[in-house]
Amino acid sequence: MNERFVKHATFAVERTYAASPERVYQAWADPVAKAKWFSKPEIFEFRVGGREYSSGGPPEGPVFTFDASYQEIVPEQRIVYTYTLDSGSTRVSVSNTTVELIKLEGGTKLIFTEQGAFFDGHDTPEIREHGTNLMLDALGKAFEEGNGHEHGEK
Repeated sequence: MNERFVKHATFAVERTYAASPERVYQAWADPVAKAKWFSKPEIFEFRVGGREYSSGGPPEGPVFTFDASYQEIVPEQRIVYTYTLDSGSTRVSVSNTTVELIKLEGGTKLIFTEQGAFFDGHDTPEIREHGTNLMLDALGKAFEEGNGHEHGEK
């Protein structure tokens, strides 16, 4: 029998974007905008109590399933959601995530904090934090590839 264990961890990742809090918020709230930097959702109900669901992966790799429920939404300031992540039929983690948006001169500071329970060594906080950094870099690239006016926004 395989040993079962849980590793609990919290990490925070910060980014500053040359885009207004309104634009950064819309990148999370609009399914078309979000699909430019995150997996394309099959279900997208951006409201408190709403669900976001996506499933996919590389052709030769496992299918990853993201299943989230929005717990708190304060437009242009805060998004809180809980989610499960599965690899194939194996649950690898359950997390609580808070995204804070702080208005800065000429941009927005985003603070992404995740509190997770990682199961049986299938995923680790270090791997998740690395993936979160890549995800937030992709979000930044989506702003850079936008229509160009966001760099001067206040």
